[in-house]
Amino acid sequence: MKKDKKDIAEQRKGIIGEFKQFALRGNVMDMAVGIVIGSAFGAIVNSFVNDLIMPLVGFLTAGQDFTQMKIPFGDDSYINYGNFIQTVVNFFVIALSIFLVIKIINSIRKPKDSAPPPLTETDVLVEIRDLLKEKSEE
Repeated sequence: MKKDKKDIAEQRKGIIGEFKQFALRGNVMDMAVGIVIGSAFGAIVNSFVNDLIMPLVGFLTAGQDFTQMKIPFGDDSYINYGNFIQTVVNFFVIALSIFLVIKIINSIRKPKDSAPPPLTETDVLVEIRDLLKEKSEE
């Protein structure tokens, strides 16, 4: 049995070749770019929340710093609920930002001059029926 050159090349490729093929596919590269941009976006959102939102919330709560809000229990143990509140605010700001970005992208992607789907015979008959019904009610 004579082996095909392609089969021999596949056997030689091995784990390193398979990894190279996997790592250089478009989806993996897109995911890597997304992760880098996402981490930078996370830093921006954290700054937005820490430097703009939380001071306003602190002002509304008589100047109390949320990160310092804690409930003491036991010996030197605390429940840091202020950090939790700040993390929840971060989450909602990130979720809202992503929602708005996706909404903008989807509105840009939509074809603006798309023709409506052609009317079927049933659609025309339904419209005629509705018009006749409106006229008879007047």
